[in-house]
Amino acid sequence: MGKQGWQRFLWSAIAGIILLSFMSPFIIFTVSFLMVPVLILYVKSSTKQFVIYYAASLLVVYALAAWQGAFLIAVSLFFLPPVLVMGNMYKRKAAARSVITAGSITLLAESLLSLMVASMLGFNPIMKFKQLMGDSINSMSPALRELLPADQDLYLNLLIQIIPVYLIAFVLFYSLVTHGVSRWLLGKTGEQIPGLRPMRERMLPKSFVWFYLIAFAADLFIKPGSDSMIAVLLFNMLLILVPLFALQAISFLFFVAHTKNWNRAMPIIGIILLLVVPPFFFLYSLLGVFDVAFPIRERFKKKL
Repeated sequence: MGKQGWQRFLWSAIAGIILLSFMSPFIIFTVSFLMVPVLILYVKSSTKQFVIYYAASLLVVYALAAWQGAFLIAVSLFFLPPVLVMGNMYKRKAAARSVITAGSITLLAESLLSLMVASMLGFNPIMKFKQLMGDSINSMSPALRELLPADQDLYLNLLIQIIPVYLIAFVLFYSLVTHGVSRWLLGKTGEQIPGLRPMRERMLPKSFVWFYLIAFAADLFIKPGSDSMIAVLLFNMLLILVPLFALQAISFLFFVAHTKNWNRAMPIIGIILLLVVPPFFFLYSLLGVFDVAFPIRERFKKKL
């Protein structure tokens, strides 16, 4: 077995170990990196080699995990499509943003399809989620429960309404972590994988400004607590767009610091304020909207 063969064996073994960690407390640390070894194995292998090593790792997991083996294999197979999509784009040296977007869309489509299939089979994942959250609240200490709204049912319904936000946060988290860690590890093996642009160069599409303004304006005319489809859609749009434009504002602060040759502490302080002072989210999001909608960066450059 040559060097490449040992590398493939290593990554297939790591993939199996991460799966087996689901049966231990170490899952807290390993679950975020589930796709990483499989993605690296795919990039470093031909299709035939990948199938052999990946199938072998699943067989070992099945043999060691007894009756839980089938569940672990199902988890691995669920994350396989985004791995293949991202891996193929890595092999074509696609831009990092395209890779992350494609991986996120694939994982999101899988999640929605899984929910649909579960509903068709008579399993209601939404109600199960509500029951799980209700049980979690009931198990809290009285002091913690006092921090929550008095109307528990209203609070649980609110958590259900923002399930789309959970899904999008879930797929973005996995895609970003997988890309960041995989790119770093592949770079150690000599693979040249394109990275994301520096933070100061990030810019949201201008169409997002219209989505933000429409959602914000429409939300002013909707009765608070409304559970209509439009109200839920607008609420979820705002929960997604406000943090995105807040991050855009951070990008603007990095741009200003770089353009003016200021200390990088300024944007770092901006990030800290955003994390510890929640009301700043709205102010930052407005700055992000202005940054995308108007050529204020060009004016900064002209003043130099």
